[in-house]
Amino acid sequence: MPGTKPIPATSGVFTDGRQAPKSIKVSKLNHYFGEGELRKQALYDNNLEVKRGEIVIMTGPSGSGKTTLLTLIGTLRTVQEGSLKVLGQELHGATRDDVVRLRRELGFIFQAHNLFESLTAYQNVNMAAELAGMDRKVANDRIEYLLARLGLGHRIHYKPKSLSGGQKQRVAIARGLVHQPKLVLADEPTAALDEKSGREVVTLFQELARDEGCTIVMVTHDNRILDVADRIVNMVDGRIRSDVAVHETSVICEFLRQFPLFADLQTSTLSEVADKMMVEDAEPGDVVIRQGDPGELFYLIRSGHVDVIVEHDGDKKKVAELGEGQYFGEAALLRDEPRNATIVARSKCVFYTLGKADFKDVLARSKSFVEELRTVLASRT
Repeated sequence: MPGTKPIPATSGVFTDGRQAPKSIKVSKLNHYFGEGELRKQALYDNNLEVKRGEIVIMTGPSGSGKTTLLTLIGTLRTVQEGSLKVLGQELHGATRDDVVRLRRELGFIFQAHNLFESLTAYQNVNMAAELAGMDRKVANDRIEYLLARLGLGHRIHYKPKSLSGGQKQRVAIARGLVHQPKLVLADEPTAALDEKSGREVVTLFQELARDEGCTIVMVTHDNRILDVADRIVNMVDGRIRSDVAVHETSVICEFLRQFPLFADLQTSTLSEVADKMMVEDAEPGDVVIRQGDPGELFYLIRSGHVDVIVEHDGDKKKVAELGEGQYFGEAALLRDEPRNATIVARSKCVFYTLGKADFKDVLARSKSFVEELRTVLASRT
């Protein structure tokens, strides 16, 4: 890029095998709104790691906590419980000076463009460059490049009143990127853009991640841009429900092919199943599912071992141990009954999980899938 020196991005691992540094590390993060009787929990025990140079897209229904988590990462809210490290700075208990220093390394792009109506597109972006203390020549080259790259080269000296809503949003995007931030936080950056403009924006994000090592975290409902992500994080009811690498689908497919349960599925169906599977993990001693709870997920063990424990009249008895390639949770889904056992992780585990609706969809597509499940279920009763 004109006036910039590209910084090689990483894909999580250096060429000598060392792990790339973390841009974000979230550990057991909780957050609340209100006080006293009106206090309401918005985030529940969330954990997340984002490596330098990754593009992470956060999805989930409205009110699921996506924007709350994004604003905590961006220092726009104060961390209340848990740990949140951004670019190596712990934010729980951080001083005002710590936060001010960190913000200089962040780029913010919001759904509302919030441009100054009295300033041109160039001047709006230049304000951010001046606040960052950029060299004037470097800033000028960078501003002209970004605005041209975003399709606004012919409107660089237009004021917002002469720009469409989508053009204003693209000016705001340039403003958030002008100072070469190490981390960009974007809330619905393409919501006001048509497909062509939205594609230009996310392609620019990919270039920044690749050429400058910039980490990008986006909240979006725009399914048109999911393909640019390295990882997709799904949030539901204040919890990170899944955190899946985009290339994980092919990895899951290869894993599923090894087992009779999925052997009869057509390739297209298998890919659909893999795409819908979420990745979850558990530490030794964690209760994965609890006897009596409603059944919502089917679990396939990717790695690790679990104990199957049945409680009857107050007595607990271990009835089985399951390992890689084995599964659990199918009984409650097949019978629409509560969980009939408690599953506890014996070691660190990784699971592929499938929601109830998707599980039943697979049942409808594969007779052998149903037969295999019922055979295994009968052997456990």
